[in-house]
Amino acid sequence: MSQPTPVPFTVAAVHAASEFLDLDASVDKACRLIAEAGAAGARLVVFPESFLPGYPFWIWTHTPAQSAPLFAQLFNESVELPSDATRRIGRAARDARTWVCIGINERDGGTLYNTLAWFDDEGRLVARHRKLQPTNVERTIWGRGDGRDVFVLDTSIGRLGGLICFEHTMDLNRYALTALGQQVHVAAWPAISAMTADPNSSNFDNMTETAIKYHALAAQVFVVCVQSRIDEGAIEACGLTGQTDKIRVGGGLSAIVAPNATYVAGPHRDDEAILYGEIDLGMIPFAKFFADSAGHYARPDVFSFGIDGGAQTVLTGSAGGAVDAWHVIGTPDDETAGIIDADREPRLLAPPAAG
Repeated sequence: MSQPTPVPFTVAAVHAASEFLDLDASVDKACRLIAEAGAAGARLVVFPESFLPGYPFWIWTHTPAQSAPLFAQLFNESVELPSDATRRIGRAARDARTWVCIGINERDGGTLYNTLAWFDDEGRLVARHRKLQPTNVERTIWGRGDGRDVFVLDTSIGRLGGLICFEHTMDLNRYALTALGQQVHVAAWPAISAMTADPNSSNFDNMTETAIKYHALAAQVFVVCVQSRIDEGAIEACGLTGQTDKIRVGGGLSAIVAPNATYVAGPHRDDEAILYGEIDLGMIPFAKFFADSAGHYARPDVFSFGIDGGAQTVLTGSAGGAVDAWHVIGTPDDETAGIIDADREPRLLAPPAAG
């Protein structure tokens, strides 16, 4: 049976600053930008890492004692899944008839996670991806994800998945998404090019471009790269006004990259904008013809690796009636959430748990 011809669609990469450490205001801004992108025809709208309610830039400049009050503020303004914040984002996605992937500080119990939250075009919260390994001093803010965070969503517009920042240096993580058949990849990052205290600041755009172009080429996928920007509000909240040797306004690099490692849109830096690009999944077979990294160009007789897709938890067995779920579903107007129904779109493609 012949495969249906893919229909090209528009994606939107939102290059924007959060309303720093203000969850309600950041959600308001996200909803406005979703509406704008939806009106422009976007079928997928992507936001930067930890957009709700902002990336903890102070980790690169402050001592632990100085950081503690800022962490407490971030903790109080972070997102629970589901919550009023996710219902508002869901309603915006439903009204705009677009998929949304947005970076959040997720609060689960007493721990924060660096998370990508996925909403479908009916406004349902359908999946979350927690960063598997926070980078360097990020470990003072966020916990680690686990094998449940390795997945691809099989949707009506394509097979979608994503990674956060330096997860792109975890080659087996990237390859797992390739092996699961990913077609559109979200690459979410913070505006480190404007975080001048960070030793990688001056080279961060180069590292980003290298990572996103290589994943596009090696995985034969489209990459939607979104980085945040820093505004005066974030600088003031961190107590760093006028200290351009530590932080500046602007930053970030956002772009959309094709499977041949060429730009569909961007790269865009510094100023707030929404980048639009057309994704034609019909390009992917031409890339696969040359080198299908998880198919005819793989050598499973020589190389192999496994993934444990199970949860890492402090409780084992059925104590407390715990539910082994990482992908949650909640409609925009519903207070409840549960495990995603495997018989309902979108279909989850993920490795099995061990055992």
